[in-house]
Formats: sequence, structure tokens, C-alpha cells
Amino acid sequence: MAVIAVVDYDMGNLHSVCKGLEKAGATPKVTDSAKELEKADAIVLPGVGAFDPAVQHLRSRNLEAPIKAAIASGKPFLGICLGLQILFDSSEEGCEPGLGIIKGKVRRFRPEPGITIPHMGWNQLELTQPKCLLWEYLAPQPWVYFVHSYYVDPAEPEVRAANVTHGSQTVTAAIAHENLMAVQFHPEKSSNIGLQILSNFVAQVREREEIAA
Repeated sequence: MAVIAVVDYDMGNLHSVCKGLEKAGATPKVTDSAKELEKADAIVLPGVGAFDPAVQHLRSRNLEAPIKAAIASGKPFLGICLGLQILFDSSEEGCEPGLGIIKGKVRRFRPEPGITIPHMGWNQLELTQPKCLLWEYLAPQPWVYFVHSYYVDPAEPEVRAANVTHGSQTVTAAIAHENLMAVQFHPEKSSNIGLQILSNFVAQVREREEIAA
């Protein structure tokens, strides 16, 4: 079974992510060790909370360089929620620099009549990269579960894999570029659709292992 390192940096409940990966047929390994990240077949970076503490916690554990090295090596990588946002250059939520792996900024939803911030609950994805492997076996506009006040605004629009509309604002809901994928929603809380997305990620990890073997 594919061993997937789930990065532990004190930013969120890792239990539900691990359960989702187990159901998808992988062996999750919660770790904050650079060596374990290097050994794992793939990496998942989950996260709940604020931008500045997240990047501070990652840097205090010396995990920034190993994460960048893993992505550069072609290892499958999945960011979830805050784990998507900290891949960017900066955030309107804080003043710390992000990891800068994806060019762009994290922005706050504009208040407007009739919408709540945070954007919370079920919403439909608009798949802008319909052939992205994360979306295999999904309906064209799948429902997934969101909880966020901020969204990513990539400098290069082609990395967008899906959008979501909240009120009059259509924003990036997922990115995908080669081995790097990240989603703003919570697949581990998105019922069967979320499990399919995690299964699609695990299938990519297995395929890479088979090619390597």
C-alpha cells in the first residue's frame, strides 16, 4: 500500500484526513520529520486556522525545504484548505511570507449583501481542468464542503483546476500543476465525492510507484 506522509505542524485535525486516506486504500503516516517526507510515496499537507501561525509552525520544524524538495522531485503532493493557501506568496490574512511555490496571493472575500463570511457548507465546483486526474469519475459540477474566509488568487490562471462561486464572487477552489495538487474545500468532509477525490489521488501515487518499479 502507498505510504502517504500527512504533515503534522499543529494546524488542524489530522484524524479525519488519515481516515479518508485509509478508506481510499493508502497507509497514512502523520509526521513532522523531513526524513519521513523523503521516504513517503506522496505527501498531504492539510491545515485549518490562520496563515501566519501555519507558516511559522512549518518553518520552526524545518519543513519548508523538504516540502519544496519533494514537490520539485515530482512526488505527488496534495494540499488541503490552509495547506493550499500557504503554498502561495502571501496572504491578506497575515504578514508572513508564504512558501512561494505557486505565484499569487491569498485574498479575503468581499462582504456583500446576502452572503456569509466564512463561506461555509456545501457548494458546487466548476471544473476548469476537467481532465485533471483528481476529478476522475465525478459529475461535471460536484458538491463539496467548504469552510473558509480567504481564497487563493494565482498569478498564472492556467494552474486553476476548479472554481467556486459564493455570492457574486467566483474564486479558485483547486489548483493542479503536474504532481502538485491542492484544494480549498475539505475532501475528508465531502462524503462520497471527497472519498473519490482522495481515491483518485491515491491511484496516481500507485501508478507512479508502478512506473518506478
